Amino acid sequence: MAQKPLRLLACGDVEGKFDVLFNRVRTIQKKSGNFDLLLCVGNFFGSIPNAEWEEYKTGIKKAPIQTYVLGANNQETVKYFQDADGCELAENITYLGRKGVFTGSSGLQIVYLSGTESLSEPVPSYSFSPKDVSFLRTMLCSTSQFKGVDILLTSPWPKYVGNFGNSSGEVDTKKCGSASISSLATVLKPRYHFAALEKTYYERLPYRNHIVLQENAQHATRFIALANVGNPEKKKYLYAFSITPMKLMDAAELVKQPPDVTENPYRKSGKEVSIGKQITSPEEESACQFFFDINEKHGRKRSSTGRDSKFSSHPKQPRKPPQPPGPCWFCLASPEVEKHLVVNIGTHCYLALAKGGLSDDHVLILPIGHYQSVVELSAEVVEEVEKYKATLRRFFKSRGKRCVLFERNYKSHHLQLQVIPVPLSRCATDDIKDAFITQAQEQQIELLEIPEHSDIKQIAQPGAAYFYVELDTGEKLFHRIKKNFPLQFGREVLASEAILNIPDKSDWRQCQISKEEEETLARRFRKDFEPFDFTLDD
Repeated sequence: MAQKPLRLLACGDVEGKFDVLFNRVRTIQKKSGNFDLLLCVGNFFGSIPNAEWEEYKTGIKKAPIQTYVLGANNQETVKYFQDADGCELAENITYLGRKGVFTGSSGLQIVYLSGTESLSEPVPSYSFSPKDVSFLRTMLCSTSQFKGVDILLTSPWPKYVGNFGNSSGEVDTKKCGSASISSLATVLKPRYHFAALEKTYYERLPYRNHIVLQENAQHATRFIALANVGNPEKKKYLYAFSITPMKLMDAAELVKQPPDVTENPYRKSGKEVSIGKQITSPEEESACQFFFDINEKHGRKRSSTGRDSKFSSHPKQPRKPPQPPGPCWFCLASPEVEKHLVVNIGTHCYLALAKGGLSDDHVLILPIGHYQSVVELSAEVVEEVEKYKATLRRFFKSRGKRCVLFERNYKSHHLQLQVIPVPLSRCATDDIKDAFITQAQEQQIELLEIPEHSDIKQIAQPGAAYFYVELDTGEKLFHRIKKNFPLQFGREVLASEAILNIPDKSDWRQCQISKEEEETLARRFRKDFEPFDFTLDD
């Protein structure tokens, strides 16, 4: 069955005219049926406070549609955006954050960048820097499989967008707009790019993202600038459209060229316009939002089958687990597995005590089939991994402990998701998080924080080396390994004085015990874990 297109609305500068906007949305939905989302670019709040917002903030009034907005573009409105990483502003109204990727489990991918451009340091809280743009480029475009994104949301226009296109009216696109956004649009290749701030409506002719006769055909981009809500000239401020996520589209259908398509406005003679060349590599950022899930923000849980919603994350055909190229210590069917360490077996995964563990109840979640990393797992295996994680959290909580999970997909052949319990009396979750970030900084490791509902598959491609930590709060830390990485880093942090205070156990080879002792520990864990064992329910 074909994916039903999503019905979206995009809006320009609201400037505090919430009633005008939402009444208009209600009229449209009454006439044309409900839409899935409303995306707002430009100034959502006006510079002068008004009573309207208080009514929405306190729940007296409610937005008629799930609404996502960009952040401040001036100092006067910074106060409304308390959390730079995104937050709920009122019921059905959510601030996306400074920059990132908004991904629905349907596969729809929306990149957002809040604020106006700043080329000087320090960057104001209502602006983005070339480093922010560079970070998005690096995060999204680092693999050869990258083809583009569905939607790009910015407040400023991209500079030069009028080149080779229809007239942009009174806006001179050679002088107006951001060169960094032009550079970002060039590499992200959004199917739709929305902007505002210029108080006018401009729908540019669609443009190509490939060079004719020199590159394979790619999808076209439509740039749409929207006017301010309730403007007296009646310029268009609300844009309705339907879109099927590109990852679900047939390739031939995706790259069909509109009859009025033009050359790319950011290229000259087949080469990229010399814009954004000054952009530097991003510096380490320990706390910024990059990904979150539409369903999670809506407060709904996905069904285990993924059939309850059009935002379904599961592939249609489960992948057959690949076979190891040689003997594997962790494939359950392999004679190399030390089966006396296995403490629980599910349908797709199993639990085993860690050899040379940091504690007697340090366990591993492992797939039964041969998978190298979490990124490569099929949907049904992911589902059972999540089940084991949730069950282990409950188990350890009942024993006065919180658990830390980490994976090192580097110089390893079979996924080993390490689960280490930490007594609640030892330290708080924030202490564990700080220890990882501090020790990463000391070793020049760029450890990025991503929100709890993110999916590692959105960040790392199959085959990419990475290190990943998940805390009991759902917070996640991620490092993309480029060259070398200390193999014992995860253990070293957890064994450090700040957490478990057992530095002599940072190397598992120094912690080995006899097989008889391992068998005793395994029997004890099986007995203790049995009341929580979900495999007995099947």
